[in-house]
Amino acid sequence: MYKRLSAVLFPIVTLLLIGSMVWGYQENQEKNAILIKAENQYQRAFHDLSFHVDKLHGELGNTLALHSASTGSQRKGLVNVWRITSEAQNEINQLPLTLLPFNKTEELLSRISKFSYQTAVRDLTKQPLSDNEVKNLKELYKNSAEISKDLQGVRDQVINDRLRWMDVETALASDNDQENSIIDGFKTVDKKVGEYPELDWGPSIASIYNKRSVKKLGDTPTTIEDIKKKAAQFVGSKDSAAIEVVENGKGTEWASYTAKVKTKKNGESVSLDYTRNGGHLISYNKDRQIGKKAVSYADAKKRAEEFLQNKGYPDLTPVFYDEFGDIGNFTFVSKSGEILIYPEKISLRVALDDGEVTGMQATDYVYEHESGEAAKVTKTKPKLTLEQAKKYLNSDYKMDYSRLAIIENEMSEKVLTYEFGGKINGSEYRIFINADSGAEETVEEIKSAKSPTAS
Repeated sequence: MYKRLSAVLFPIVTLLLIGSMVWGYQENQEKNAILIKAENQYQRAFHDLSFHVDKLHGELGNTLALHSASTGSQRKGLVNVWRITSEAQNEINQLPLTLLPFNKTEELLSRISKFSYQTAVRDLTKQPLSDNEVKNLKELYKNSAEISKDLQGVRDQVINDRLRWMDVETALASDNDQENSIIDGFKTVDKKVGEYPELDWGPSIASIYNKRSVKKLGDTPTTIEDIKKKAAQFVGSKDSAAIEVVENGKGTEWASYTAKVKTKKNGESVSLDYTRNGGHLISYNKDRQIGKKAVSYADAKKRAEEFLQNKGYPDLTPVFYDEFGDIGNFTFVSKSGEILIYPEKISLRVALDDGEVTGMQATDYVYEHESGEAAKVTKTKPKLTLEQAKKYLNSDYKMDYSRLAIIENEMSEKVLTYEFGGKINGSEYRIFINADSGAEETVEEIKSAKSPTAS
């Protein structure tokens, strides 16, 4: 009996063993193939980064070598600087550097990109490069040479010692402090960049990086007890003591609070984020199951407007709406008299099963409203009349509505514009015309199912 059973089972066990070995081998081969592919992608991105930083140095030198009257060639050189810098930024994003202190270098590249783009798009025949801008270019030319040299040193070490980027990713993920030549090389580069003298980039570039400065929110930090009271009031709870509050980024400039509110219904959770300075609500989220759509656009809009009014956000106007599944998304902006203030925006998420507002994002509104920059522009009067501004529109554009609006242009400046809504080439567009110069500031295609335009 035993021999007969063994004769039957032995071939089966043998086949299973062989099958498991083949499966294991295939799994190992597939894993190795994925690792090799990732390694190759990292290597290519790093070598491209080194190449483009060296190319950036050369293009800055070419631009500086031009005569000041060669505005066309200067513009071409600055466009090339912008393009090369953008490619370098993209390559940095492909490397496993999210946990590695490389922010100084990334910020420098970002500033070079913004500076070169904004300088290239202006009319250099009327507004040529200033002495300060030429000085900046010379400093950037010198700095880029040092960065390029250091990156090439890291690249040579990678090649000579056959270093692997997958080891970098593993070391960063495990928070391993062991020596790694690639990590050490990037830290050295970033440290040097951090020691470069601060350049005067001008107000338009500075405003981009100061946009979210906590200085605009006042100097008074908010306590955890204050946040509990604010959160309880917002959600209509009488038990503020039961609200859990945690501090994010403690000790940093960007410290904030997250309040978590317990609900009686299973499967629901509510969280609110507040700024540490001033205690301003920047986001609200109620996570719950959403049923089948049963609420119309008009009812959802009404509920969204009531929500903002009840929560202390008056004088807001809906300017954009779209739907995703059973969720409606509204964008509201501030209004001063008849002028819409687009930088001061709040986004709301509405559950279309019962019209409840389940989410709010108010970061832009808080920082822009508190800074008061846009409010200053509302006090200015447009130099162009509405009829004069219409003349700058395409003759084929079929206008549906017009109104005054403040937007932030490509130079990061708050400007007063005429907003026109209408159709051309079978699609809907918003066109913003500068109320002083008639320049076309921006064009936006409207792809939403509903557009709360002049309603």
